[in-house]
Amino acid sequence: MFQFEIAKRDGAARTGAITTPRGKIRTPAFMPVGTAATVKAMYPGDVHALGADIVLSNVYHLMLRPGAERIAELGGLHRFMDWPWPILTDSGGYQVMSLAKLRKIDENGVTFQSHIDGARHRLSPERAMEIQRLLGSDIQMQLDECVRLPAPDTEVERAMLLSLRWAERSKRAFGAEPGHALFGIVQGGASPHLRKASARALVDMDFEGYALGGLAVGEPQAVMLATIEATLPHLPEARPRYLMGVGTPDDVLESVRRGIDMFDCVLPTRAGRHGLVYSRYGRINLRNARHAADPRPIDPESSCEAARNFSRAYLHHLVKAGEILAMMALTAINLAYYQELMAGMRAAIELGRFDLFCVETKRAWAEGEIG
Repeated sequence: MFQFEIAKRDGAARTGAITTPRGKIRTPAFMPVGTAATVKAMYPGDVHALGADIVLSNVYHLMLRPGAERIAELGGLHRFMDWPWPILTDSGGYQVMSLAKLRKIDENGVTFQSHIDGARHRLSPERAMEIQRLLGSDIQMQLDECVRLPAPDTEVERAMLLSLRWAERSKRAFGAEPGHALFGIVQGGASPHLRKASARALVDMDFEGYALGGLAVGEPQAVMLATIEATLPHLPEARPRYLMGVGTPDDVLESVRRGIDMFDCVLPTRAGRHGLVYSRYGRINLRNARHAADPRPIDPESSCEAARNFSRAYLHHLVKAGEILAMMALTAINLAYYQELMAGMRAAIELGRFDLFCVETKRAWAEGEIG
């Protein structure tokens, strides 16, 4: 069974839950990115313990290595990565456009060369759905074409219309998978009328959820937020809304304010691997020399042991020394903060104080670090 229920609204912000056979996903939800069947530098159980109800994995990477058929033979993606809770799989369209060495798009799909070994591959809407079925993911995404912004309106419209045709084919190929859901992806760049046309066409196809794709690709935050505002009125209230690839804590906060329910982004894990942490007190760059003798923890109230117990001096030392523990600890700290932020938003919406929560959260970021 796949079901979405809204428990409470506060303005456009809403909180609730997506129910799947593998567990509930509390919304608004942030999905850590486990691109190649792992959230980098983390054990799966630790990701869940920090508050994640669902993770994301990627068709492009898994089809190239180790292969969807092999994962299916080994019992499916959940067993393969020891994650018994819900998984969403991205269809791979964005990665084909951004990572593949050579690619050729036509009506039927995209032919590309692997960024790993140069081998040629073909990804069509039908193959994208077959791969996701083999992986066994709980929420699956249609194949779409993502265009980097800014781009000419003619190019954005061409890709949007192609994505709609691929959406129809993806839905047919998905068929009936009880307990699994297929989401459509709204495209249209920063054009309100193209986003409206895309959203309305996808709603007519009746997907279990709707994603906003083609954002967080270089456009300013104001453009992203305006696009959300132009799109959401054309999507059904009773279905989950997923903003793909976003983003910073402020991006997430402002998008929830406008009615988004789901997010994913590599930012907290990638930043952690490069010495940057996100906290209730803003960003902290642990590469900076001023942390070298600082005995304070990152956040004494964090749910993450590393944020509470390790001094900034120690974390600075680990980062400068290139120790693996630095990547592990800072990734955990960041994932914990993102989940704490989501939990705080859910609680604030329940209490009807979301606007105050936003003000207090941004004030803490602006005031900077403790002390």
